[in-house]
Amino acid sequence: MSVKEIPYKIYLEEDEMPKAWYNLRADMKNKPAPLLNPGTLKPMTREELDGVFCDELVKQELDDTTAYFEIPQEIRDFYKMYRPSPLVRAYCLEKKLDTPAKIYYKFEGNNTSGSHKLNSAIAQAYYAKQQGLKGVTTETGAGQWGTALSMACAYLGLDCKVYMVKVSYEQKPFRREVMRTYGASVTPSPSMETEVGRKILAEHPGTTGSLGCAISEAVEVATKSEGYRYVLGSVLNQVLLHQSIIGLETKAALDKYGVKPDIIIGCAGGGSNLGGLIAPFMGEKLRGEADYRIIAVEPASCPSLTRGKFAYDFCDTGMVCPLAKMYTLGSGFIPAPNHAGGLRYHGMSSTLSQLYADGLMEATSVVQTEVFKAAEEFARIEGILPAPESSHAIRVAIDEAMKCKETGEEKTIVFGLTGTGYFDMVAYEKFHDGKMTDYIPTDEELQKSFANLPKVE
Repeated sequence: MSVKEIPYKIYLEEDEMPKAWYNLRADMKNKPAPLLNPGTLKPMTREELDGVFCDELVKQELDDTTAYFEIPQEIRDFYKMYRPSPLVRAYCLEKKLDTPAKIYYKFEGNNTSGSHKLNSAIAQAYYAKQQGLKGVTTETGAGQWGTALSMACAYLGLDCKVYMVKVSYEQKPFRREVMRTYGASVTPSPSMETEVGRKILAEHPGTTGSLGCAISEAVEVATKSEGYRYVLGSVLNQVLLHQSIIGLETKAALDKYGVKPDIIIGCAGGGSNLGGLIAPFMGEKLRGEADYRIIAVEPASCPSLTRGKFAYDFCDTGMVCPLAKMYTLGSGFIPAPNHAGGLRYHGMSSTLSQLYADGLMEATSVVQTEVFKAAEEFARIEGILPAPESSHAIRVAIDEAMKCKETGEEKTIVFGLTGTGYFDMVAYEKFHDGKMTDYIPTDEELQKSFANLPKVE
């Protein structure tokens, strides 16, 4: 079949949906460094992690040799409500840009949570239910993860406590109300409800919060509440494992029509969407079976890969979580209150950090006014209002397509459209009213944060 005969939307059949998640770490020669106990500086044991996470999720977190994990049937049945998700050929965008590039996007916004986050939320809630727990606690930035987890918990009859980054809690009240509709309690973070929240507020009065702050509060509540465990929407190996369904479906759809991408682009905050999208392609690259150019796109206001240090650091601002070796801006770094709330995390997944350190993928950062220009252009041309996070990938996909126009190269570009922006209208309003600014941290600010990194030999 020729490229011109490829349909606008490529849907896999229900029976073509992956039956197992792919563990990218199994094919990595340089494995991600282990999580460390902050007290002993020794690798975290399964027993230590069991007190924070669900038992089965701890197994997945620590396993870097098993290539595939079978997806339980109950999770597959839930997936069938919105998966396989479509892979869309952006014919209209290609025409508007007048580029020889072929552009595809994997659309993960076709569920009520509005994003890819539901792929891991249902898995983590399922394992909590199987363990007989009462409920789970979590953090959320833009609110997509909190929404997804509240949906999954409602489906399975679990209690859900969400700590939402304060700036997003105030900017995105409707997403907050969706969580409450699904039965979750939602608290702006940092709050006065927890010891760590009170400490952060004392040290940073009036702070707008960060994902690192919210993580600290959620972990504290989980470890002090009987029958509860903490679940996380990004960063961790287990989350990238569940999100691999995005990349597996993308590759299956492309293979179905004999299409091989040259460039794969994803937004990068903690790493869940990017890690999931690139997983099978990076696996081929690691095994020497194929080569791809892979680009991580992050906000210039929170540039962990492009300006961070590859070092051990706390995963949270309150310093109650394990240490992870990752590209980090320092756990005390509080990003500017930009509108891509899901990308306001000080660090990056250990798995993606190791791949970046090994030169297996690239990273770039973009300012938010340029991101919203791309978002608006995409909405007008392709008819989908994208989330601010997703629009980082759109920005760079357009830039790469325009480079193809300059050189005449017919490259195939695939990017992840992680979710919709229908609850992000305050951000769009500020952009349209000319009130949006581009904040980039100074070297001095970053050096001050780096100075507080834990000393690990």
